[in-house]
Amino acid sequence: MSDPNLPDIIYTKVDEAPELASFSLLPIIRSFASAAGVNVGLKDISLAGRILATFPEKLTDAQKQSDDLKDLGRIVKEPEANVIKLPNISASVPQLVAAVKELQSQGYDIPDYPDEPQTDEEKQVRARYDGIKGSAVNPVLREGNSDRRAAAAVKKYAMNNPHSMGDWSSSSKTRVAAMDGGDFFSNEVSTTLGDETTMKIEHEAADGTVTVLKDGLSFPAGAVVDATYMSAEALDDFLAREIEKTKEEGILFSLHMKATMMKVSDPIIFGHAVKMFLKPVFDKYGEELKAAGVNPNSGIKDLMARLDETGKADEIRAEIDRVMKEERPPMYMVDSGKGITNLHVPSDVIIDASMPAVIRAGGKGWGPDDGQHDVVCAIPDNSYAPVYDETIKYFKETGALDPTTSGTVQNIGLMAQKAEEYGSHPTTFEIPADGTVRMVDGSGNVVHSHSVKAGDIWRSASARKAPIEDWVKLAIERQKAEGCEAIFWLDESRAHDAELIKYVKPILEEQGVADNFKIMAPREATRQTLETIRKGENSIAITGNVLRDYLTDLFPILELGTSAKMLSIVKLMNGGGLFETGAGGSAPKHVQQLQEQNHLRWDSLGEFCALAESLKFLADQRNNEKARILGEGVEAATQGVLDHDRSPSRKVGEPDNRDSHFWFALYWAEALAAQDKDADIAAHFKPIAEAMKSNADQITKELAEAQGQAVDLGGYYHPDVDKTAKVMRPSGTLNDLIG
Repeated sequence: MSDPNLPDIIYTKVDEAPELASFSLLPIIRSFASAAGVNVGLKDISLAGRILATFPEKLTDAQKQSDDLKDLGRIVKEPEANVIKLPNISASVPQLVAAVKELQSQGYDIPDYPDEPQTDEEKQVRARYDGIKGSAVNPVLREGNSDRRAAAAVKKYAMNNPHSMGDWSSSSKTRVAAMDGGDFFSNEVSTTLGDETTMKIEHEAADGTVTVLKDGLSFPAGAVVDATYMSAEALDDFLAREIEKTKEEGILFSLHMKATMMKVSDPIIFGHAVKMFLKPVFDKYGEELKAAGVNPNSGIKDLMARLDETGKADEIRAEIDRVMKEERPPMYMVDSGKGITNLHVPSDVIIDASMPAVIRAGGKGWGPDDGQHDVVCAIPDNSYAPVYDETIKYFKETGALDPTTSGTVQNIGLMAQKAEEYGSHPTTFEIPADGTVRMVDGSGNVVHSHSVKAGDIWRSASARKAPIEDWVKLAIERQKAEGCEAIFWLDESRAHDAELIKYVKPILEEQGVADNFKIMAPREATRQTLETIRKGENSIAITGNVLRDYLTDLFPILELGTSAKMLSIVKLMNGGGLFETGAGGSAPKHVQQLQEQNHLRWDSLGEFCALAESLKFLADQRNNEKARILGEGVEAATQGVLDHDRSPSRKVGEPDNRDSHFWFALYWAEALAAQDKDADIAAHFKPIAEAMKSNADQITKELAEAQGQAVDLGGYYHPDVDKTAKVMRPSGTLNDLIG
């Protein structure tokens, strides 16, 4: 073992609902694991934890926090790595600012987030905060490619207990709107490097001034390196056109993108949408809004909060209200009861959660009247918009998918070593002036070049040879194991995909498996896959990083009703394992319900599935048969939770996440007590299982009595440990049994 101090399994401390659930579940896991000599460590990758680790200068010794993300970045490169990763916040600026304010209110002396840094000190603080924003965690931990699928037990349960699906009509006006030029898709160029190469990105303005935007980029031989840009002018024209067209159609307008993971490009695009939707307001009061510090990228909520600083708050508020009611189409709502629109907060605009919700609902979105209506889904960049466009067109033709008979879509995703667009944050820029952006190698050769205008969004992304080859190998293994349809979702007319295809085809042919795979552009692959699963057959979608994220929400939400129950295995390239637990897009609403009603509807099924795989991986890795027995027990317990319908209910007063954990523990203990492979394990868990069973009525009574009242967690981003533990472990009887 290269690191003798490495815990057998590392659990991650994260944010929101998954972290609240951990207060209840992790003590159970640690108690049971200890019986097999398995120690479970904990690393903090929460937003608050990352902030504190980044700014230790003025913190007391008791307040200082280790940089656990940095430690995990090292650990995932170890052959012994075994990490269970829960979904964490990929912070937008408003979320980051809110977390900073909360920590400051708790007595942590950390600096404000500088919106517009002026001094060198402010610029340095801003640069450190920028390292925390967006998808700061996943690129560090994902040192392997993704194998994500529904566990057999989960899929079987969903088919036998189907979730609700909205009715689709061929007359539905719901549609996807995307740019037909000037976007990232149309402007992309790509090349595969023949040799190890260093590069810089520079901008030459029209007056000849050259500014280096990024220096010291290093790529190994075989890396695929892309460059592209989105025209700000074309984006504004598209938004203006679609807003007006939507008003004529009499349906809802919505924007769908990912202003969290794509932490540079998408907040800017979001800001363009805010400004275009409220264009009459910005045209009339632009100077006052700018003086008040309004940044459209932060959304309408932030704008409204700053109106008092304009000196014309009532006047501007009235104009906003007039424009929204008289000149604009009704807006798709995040929370119609609270008046929160799709353009209020950038972190609410998460395409992989919002688009499947519209599709599952039969093409309907919630409007300001608290009713459901057809909706225009604006997805500016055309790289992946065709996936959603084709899905909507398909269901208009065929009607909704039937969860009781549909097959399943697995995914093999290229994401190792910051592959593709999600690794583009350090190389994405809002262009300051008209001119040219170039990528130049160490010998002065221009690798990529674009003519750009002020305000355009330029970015470069890359994928390295080793992860690409590993991705294709993983796809071959998965197809061999499943024997089903397998499609590489690659568009030969897209520059980046064309370079990947140059890797894919020779490997498939060399392995003699080319006939087992198809290569299809995303639109065609979407229809083919939907037709396959409608027939009850299965398909494997082999995709790049962003499309992996989108599809592993879209298909599970249609098949299972949620993506939180997916099994996600990342085979780390140096031999370790990273086990992810599904999506956390609905986590904020769950926290709100807990705070108001002490009911947590978060479903930990994803954690159960990841735990089983982690324990079995540990058994193989360390030759620990007791760990294997624990893992098999987890599988039996997960099946028990499903068979006996012990998953959390959505309504207060009914069983919630904590009840589900109790039943999971009981079924786990019973499975371990009943197995005959290890007498010591059976003897240890027999009295625990009996005690849990005999006290089940008392435990569920104590859990039920805890519900119904508002609770104080001591914080949202940085909850108080003691207060939260008290809320999440309200059964003294269960606590005594677990320890």
